[in-house]
Amino acid sequence: MNASIVNASIVNHAIDLTMTINGSARRARAVPAGISLLTALREHFDQPGTKNACEQGECGSCTVYLDGETVCSCLVAAGQAQGREVRTVEGLAEDGVPDAVQRAFIECGAVQCGFCTPGLIVAVHDLVHDARPADRLDDAMIREALAGNLCRCTGYEKIIEAVHRAAAELRAAHEQVSAK
Repeated sequence: MNASIVNASIVNHAIDLTMTINGSARRARAVPAGISLLTALREHFDQPGTKNACEQGECGSCTVYLDGETVCSCLVAAGQAQGREVRTVEGLAEDGVPDAVQRAFIECGAVQCGFCTPGLIVAVHDLVHDARPADRLDDAMIREALAGNLCRCTGYEKIIEAVHRAAAELRAAHEQVSAK
């Protein structure tokens, strides 16, 4: 069979895609089989917060949680998310209240053009929520954890400040709960 015919049939093939997005069961019909999770989220599930920048997994702008692990959604085929749980930057807020990381980014002015911000927020969320309450994240640890997220507008100082602020808020909340 001619390779161009095979490629054309893959491009024209569509799937029904069901997954849990930000805690809600969602379904999209006629999703092109060859698209990325990133494209499916933006174009078929109305989740525009996840940004499309490099499409090569180099910039981190499209970082989401897939079954609790951070991934570059541009590198995941949409079909691989079938039946799985996806959490995007839109799903970090609880009951409409921004997460500590989201608040810290705003309070510290860690947002410039905003294009990399959703991916950075998800990556920072993963970092500070996975840290043990006694952990004190230093700048080197933060820079290493965020190495897969590129920002072209900042020198990362405000972003690092936001990480420290979010971690301190979460640590204080944990200490307050522990004291009761």
